[in-house]
Amino acid sequence: MRKVAVLLALVVAAALAAWVGLRHGEAEDRTPVASEPPVVPVTAEQATTRDMPVYVRGIGTVQAYNTVAIKSRVDGQIVKVDFTEGQEVKAGDLLFEIDPRPFQAALAQAQAAKQKDEAQLASAQADLKRDEALIQHDFQTRQAYDQQKSLVGQVQASIAGDDAQIKTAQLNIDYAQIRAPIGGRTGARAVDVGNLVHASDNTSLVTIAQLRPIFATFTEPQNDFETIRASAARGTVAAEALAAQGDNKVLAQGRLSLIDNQIDLASGTIHLKAEFANDNETLWPGEFINLRLVVDTLKDAVTVPARAVEQGPDGAYVFVVKPDMTVENRKVTVSETENGLAVIAKGLAQGETVVVDGQYRLDDGTRVSVAAPSGQSG
Repeated sequence: MRKVAVLLALVVAAALAAWVGLRHGEAEDRTPVASEPPVVPVTAEQATTRDMPVYVRGIGTVQAYNTVAIKSRVDGQIVKVDFTEGQEVKAGDLLFEIDPRPFQAALAQAQAAKQKDEAQLASAQADLKRDEALIQHDFQTRQAYDQQKSLVGQVQASIAGDDAQIKTAQLNIDYAQIRAPIGGRTGARAVDVGNLVHASDNTSLVTIAQLRPIFATFTEPQNDFETIRASAARGTVAAEALAAQGDNKVLAQGRLSLIDNQIDLASGTIHLKAEFANDNETLWPGEFINLRLVVDTLKDAVTVPARAVEQGPDGAYVFVVKPDMTVENRKVTVSETENGLAVIAKGLAQGETVVVDGQYRLDDGTRVSVAAPSGQSG
């Protein structure tokens, strides 16, 4: 019985040892195995240097270079309209014709009066000449001679008045043909053929707006005044007109032509004007546009795509790809953002690679695989 007990004890001990070994193996199988951190695919570009313009922006209104309201300078009936509404006209082109017959009659009357006075003058001068010969031999009195001389002067004055009447009548005939004083585009006409017009009328017959060149008026805050004035002191300030939709489409290029002589006290702004050649008539009077003035140029500025710059609690930052293919969260100072490019004034050097897409999965030290933007080589 003692031997049987010993044998059973040995069997139990062997089973217990086997069970403990099995549990230990299972525990080892459940121990986690350390793994490599995941590699995040990103798109990256190198920081480059270039000359970047510095802009001052504003919202403006297009204004015709010259606008003329056409009015009649004589009274009469319109007998002909020589243009179509909206037509491009040149200076001197005929627009309206007023019935010239009353003025032609006045001209003929003035010319006839002059002829009559000229005949009287010839007679008076002949009498004066005879009186001069007679007075030398005392056959004529000095009084009669002076009277004849005065008569000659009176007739000469009448002829001068006749000349003035002739010029007035001729001027009225010319005014009966209403011509364009400037070149430009006509608007809607206010009168038709057959209407009576007067020189005293307040309403215009039609307006002409000069579109080439053309102006744009706008205002800027007084904080930008010194920058604009300093730029103007260095030379011509380039101006660009952009579409009001905000898509940065340049409609026309011109120059700053006016800095007003005072700042508006109520708004704290300065009134400015820019002039554009407008050869293609892309700008139209009354149109709202965005304007920007090129007030400076940053030479060899470090630039990166604007989408590479992120904003955090401490300001702007970018993810810089290091040689070991990990990224560094680096704080930067952005001085300008224009046309999809950000100018980095501090924190980044030329040639460093920054992440432009895929930043949302990154943290300081994240390992990345880099792909070039579409259209560029890796």
